[in-house]
Amino acid sequence: MAKSTATLSAISFEYASVKHASHCPLGIYVQPSAGSLLIWDGVFFVHKGYYGGAVLKFRLSFPSDYPQRPPQVHFVTDVFHPLVSQRDGLFSITPRLGKWKPNEHHVFDVLFWIKSAFKKHALDQLKDKDCLNQEAFSRYRESTASFAALATQSALLSQSDHALYDQDYPSMTGKRHQSFAFHETSPDVLKELREQLGLQEWGKNSEGAEKAEGERS
Repeated sequence: MAKSTATLSAISFEYASVKHASHCPLGIYVQPSAGSLLIWDGVFFVHKGYYGGAVLKFRLSFPSDYPQRPPQVHFVTDVFHPLVSQRDGLFSITPRLGKWKPNEHHVFDVLFWIKSAFKKHALDQLKDKDCLNQEAFSRYRESTASFAALATQSALLSQSDHALYDQDYPSMTGKRHQSFAFHETSPDVLKELREQLGLQEWGKNSEGAEKAEGERS
């Protein structure tokens, strides 16, 4: 089905919306791909929990009749998580959103669920029928220590030079090239950039923002 003007308008509105701080979770960044407004590339910097330190790239794919149907989320970065298929990186939004409601649900709901799904509270509430990775779900229920080890391994691998900087590094989706391309930067250059942009290191300014976001996520 061809992209309609209504679909493109709806997606453009969604992108404008997520530019507002309250509509995009802390640590998540998204932007439309160069090739199509229907494809957004994203990256999620996980700061706490089992996956603390992970840098997870993902992709949002909008259907041609959006907002009648929801966007699909696929993780490009390999991650061991109950809601992420090991076959193609598909992420389940069902536990939070259930049946998609065009007039009620928005992209920011999906983004907040992505972040929440990596927290212990959300993991505790998962049900077998919603999980695309049954091994991860079983390990979380039956052997938390084993699950934690594999989650930590996912986080460490996502930080590797190959995963961060190599555009030809194998991905779960098979779509290797993404809008978010990282480049290695020396500590001195990074410090200078932070000063130019008025930014602080994460640990120095994140606690209050994380607390304020807690109820929403």
